[in-house]
Amino acid sequence: MTSLPDKGVSPSSSDPLSEGNAAPSHSSSGQEDPSLKQSKTSILSCVFNSPFNIFEAHQDSPANKSPKSSSGSYGWSRVLRRIVCTGSMWRFLGVSKVLTSSDVWFLGKCYKLVSEESSSDSDSESGHAAFLEDFSSRIWITYRKGFDAISDSKYTSDVNWGCMVRSSQMLVAQALLFHHLGRSWRKPSQKPYNPEYIGILHMFGDSEAYAFSIHNLLQAGRSYGLAAGSWVGPYAMCRAWQTLVRTNREQSEVVDGHGSFPMALYVVSGDEDGERGGAPVVCIDVAAQLCCDFNKGQSTWSPILLLVPLVLGLDKLNPRYIPLLKETFTFPQSLGILGGKPGTSTYIAGVQDDRALYLDPHEVQMAVDIAADNLEADTSSYHCSTMRDLALDLIDPSLAIGFYCRDKGKLLLLSDKCWSLLSSL
Repeated sequence: MTSLPDKGVSPSSSDPLSEGNAAPSHSSSGQEDPSLKQSKTSILSCVFNSPFNIFEAHQDSPANKSPKSSSGSYGWSRVLRRIVCTGSMWRFLGVSKVLTSSDVWFLGKCYKLVSEESSSDSDSESGHAAFLEDFSSRIWITYRKGFDAISDSKYTSDVNWGCMVRSSQMLVAQALLFHHLGRSWRKPSQKPYNPEYIGILHMFGDSEAYAFSIHNLLQAGRSYGLAAGSWVGPYAMCRAWQTLVRTNREQSEVVDGHGSFPMALYVVSGDEDGERGGAPVVCIDVAAQLCCDFNKGQSTWSPILLLVPLVLGLDKLNPRYIPLLKETFTFPQSLGILGGKPGTSTYIAGVQDDRALYLDPHEVQMAVDIAADNLEADTSSYHCSTMRDLALDLIDPSLAIGFYCRDKGKLLLLSDKCWSLLSSL
């Protein structure tokens, strides 16, 4: 277990929404892209299925490359990096108990944890300090107590049963961060905070008034077995999100105007629905239709969140899949994994060697309400100061992987990467 500072380093001096990471505008053109009419295309089934299967031929598709976003640093943040990279602070924090000098892949970004001697005089963004800044900027959602009773139950806390719900909230929260603020966003050290950041936290409050609360997720997932006091698997959790997002969109008026989901959502499952429905199949034409529905009939491609529930073994994770799971963290579209030890869900956001690095939802905190317009709110309970790790071969074989694709090009790039991964088998 590794303790990290609570506060993030200063944000970029440039506005993330004005860069390539900003949410795209949608064209009103009704012209349909002929490339979306292609037949059923298997992407992830090629990666998480038998290498002896025969797959359709794949044509490489050019991916749109977004320009690199520029980021600035204040002088004191550079000093902090120098201090942290010297190694003494990291030994004090206990990071050496978890991290080695090997590269860390964290939500699609690589951090090179160079030795103390080579990093002491460096301002490199690729070292320990940069990883610390990134890790502590991720939204952390945990058990809460003291909230309004869930539906007609007497539960005012989700302690000991809500870890899968909280893990899924973390994954979706990262997708919203990437969409609104970009992958390069870091939690600022000073207030007022960015309105988009506060708006995201607002949606995950703990009552029916908040769009993506545990209350509303349990209600949306009732037909899949979700209930207060009961543990739930990743497949049912993904379907609950699908139902909740669709319900919010269909409502003529959201409770407080902050409930709309800014992207299409695609739960990628096998030919048979359910926990053991076979290898997942991403269909480009299905994704296109979901984006069209999201855009209310327009053919313009929209951002899309892919949730991929998988079962990669019987009683334990099949070792042949471990390298493939590790590789998904190198994809720029990576949102991590809902998974953990059997019966204990966590949000796995990175890997180093054969260890999974995760944010743990099992800490109990008091329920808090963050108003959408309160840019001075205390958000400390939504950021983690502790990093934990887990051997990859101990992960429960039932898990779900998340990917965020900002546009059609990013989805096709994800397809290309999956096919490249297949060719290495």
